[in-house]
Amino acid sequence: MTPEDASARIEQLRAELTEHNYRYYVLDDPGITDVEYDRMLRELQELETAYPHLLTPDSPTQRVGVLPLTEFETVEHRLPMLSLDNAFDDSEIRDFDRRVRDRLTNIDQIEYVAEPKLDGVAVSIVYENGLLSYAATRGDGRQGENITANVKTIDAVPLRLRGSGHPEIFEVRGEIYIDQANFERMNKEAREKDEKVFINPRNAAAGSLRQLDSSATARRPLNIYTYSHGFVEGDFAAKTHMEVLEQLREWGCRINPEIAIVKGAEGALNYYDRLAKKRDQLGYDIDGIVYKVNDLGLQSRLGFVARAPRWAIARKFPAQEQATVLEAVDFQVGRTGSITPVARLKPVFVGGVTVSNATLHNADEIARLGVSIGQKVIVRRAGDVIPQIVKVAEDNTVAGEPVQFPENCPECGSEIEFLEGGAVARCSGGLICPAQRKEAIIHFASRKAMDIDGLGIKLVNQMVDSGLIHNVADIYQLKLEQVAGLERMATKSAQNLLDAINQSKHTRLPRFIYALGIREVGETTASNLARYFPDFDSLKSASTDELLEVPDVGPIVAHFIAGFFADDRNREMVDRLIDAGIDWPHEVVNPDEQPLAGQTIVLTGTLSAMSRPEAKEKLQLLGAKVAGSVSAKTDLVVAGPGAGSKLKKASELGIDVLDEDGLLELLERYR
Repeated sequence: MTPEDASARIEQLRAELTEHNYRYYVLDDPGITDVEYDRMLRELQELETAYPHLLTPDSPTQRVGVLPLTEFETVEHRLPMLSLDNAFDDSEIRDFDRRVRDRLTNIDQIEYVAEPKLDGVAVSIVYENGLLSYAATRGDGRQGENITANVKTIDAVPLRLRGSGHPEIFEVRGEIYIDQANFERMNKEAREKDEKVFINPRNAAAGSLRQLDSSATARRPLNIYTYSHGFVEGDFAAKTHMEVLEQLREWGCRINPEIAIVKGAEGALNYYDRLAKKRDQLGYDIDGIVYKVNDLGLQSRLGFVARAPRWAIARKFPAQEQATVLEAVDFQVGRTGSITPVARLKPVFVGGVTVSNATLHNADEIARLGVSIGQKVIVRRAGDVIPQIVKVAEDNTVAGEPVQFPENCPECGSEIEFLEGGAVARCSGGLICPAQRKEAIIHFASRKAMDIDGLGIKLVNQMVDSGLIHNVADIYQLKLEQVAGLERMATKSAQNLLDAINQSKHTRLPRFIYALGIREVGETTASNLARYFPDFDSLKSASTDELLEVPDVGPIVAHFIAGFFADDRNREMVDRLIDAGIDWPHEVVNPDEQPLAGQTIVLTGTLSAMSRPEAKEKLQLLGAKVAGSVSAKTDLVVAGPGAGSKLKKASELGIDVLDEDGLLELLERYR
């Protein structure tokens, strides 16, 4: 491809990807599948890598910055981001409408734009000649923090405005938020990883935007609705607020579909009633409605008072909170062993439903709230989000009984781990805990573990629910007639599964160690353990001190490994697996003789001759440490097609880079 052809193709891909973003985020009418979009984006990344002089800051590939910031710069808003006065009942809305008409005189009915008031983070995004220049938080209304790199990671924010006719400088204002489904998913994943959970979606959005490393922000499910413009320099002909919103939509900015024009106070009150009924189905948090005089000329005549405009007001919803009594706390065991305290409440009507249970998340949350059994507490519910206790009621008069975490798992009796700095208590039972049974079996059968083809989540659920298997060892006792009798299974598919189970018996020791699901023992640690100990029996009987001699094994991981094999029930399960015929070749290798020992290698992009997990395994067998990110400690980067920021960072740091052919030559050299 000539440079001219590459330039033309790059421009075509950028235009098409920008248009597809517009259709997906603004029109809610995707034109292509996610797979097709990803293919086009990869092609653009490859072309920009091959022709770096054609890279521009508004390219769809340039959403994540390379280097983290050390601090946020202060930004002065050219037009202050003011607050709004609040109204809390119908009479206050009627009073607002009367004040507006009194000031304007000779106008019987005012046209307002009614907008859902999102419970998110207000931002200012400034475009210069259509290109995103910088973005800032609201701050104190006059100064905010420069969060440009983080805002650029949000796919719904256009890096360049669509169309033409953009003013020289145009400020877009909006609300960045996280919807309820993604918020619950984030907290679920955080709990499973023993990480801190967020209190509410707004807290999560604000924390995401204050990450100094934009790659961390990029992993957060942030979205945006734009609701107005701010400072403008140049021609902009809109005469009404609704025209502003329509122009924003045409230029590629996302506008809330619930926005509507209403007439007078009664129209505003009717809109409030409609949206209040719909609130729980929106999928994102709103705490009220904003009413703005639609006519921009009238807005100008009305002006401002103190820190608020006279032409707008926020009608707040009543808080979806109620007081009730915390009657008891039960402890549930999650599928990964996390122990979650669940509050049992005196039933109370909150947000349209009767609530009798609420999550307390973990021991840290209980301590933060300072709750005790028998106390009067405040419960909050928003949409489909799980109800939660937010605080002890101010008028509570009961000291209550302290909440005591159990020392042993309520499901299997195993010891509950409370590690220093860990937010989550966790059952140490692993393979033998009934609550963790399905997850343990799914992990055991997964591709990177025992690789039992066909034994997926749905089939595992069927087998466990029907009582066919109770643990991983039972997999190797299955009979043809048992499997064939399951839903959607026939004799041939059942036989295929049994063949895959038998084939899985012949594995490698690192895979077997990883398959056991020992906490914090991933693929790399499993490989290190298999290489260090002369045989599996030595690993089983290793002390914590001996385990600490293994590369990359620290005190916490050593504690988990030693604890796993110290439990007689786990040792019995392992013995059953080996008795069933699981074996592996003798692969003891002296780490000092491994040709890539001590080297850190990063894989990025797409490989065609083998998968990246396969390449990782081969490199680890040669002694290399395969890392997930590029740093000054990286010795080598292997970059296939589609390599992006990791390749760019390797180039900046002067790190050696191999393509796939170079990787194959390296592996062949040491085969």
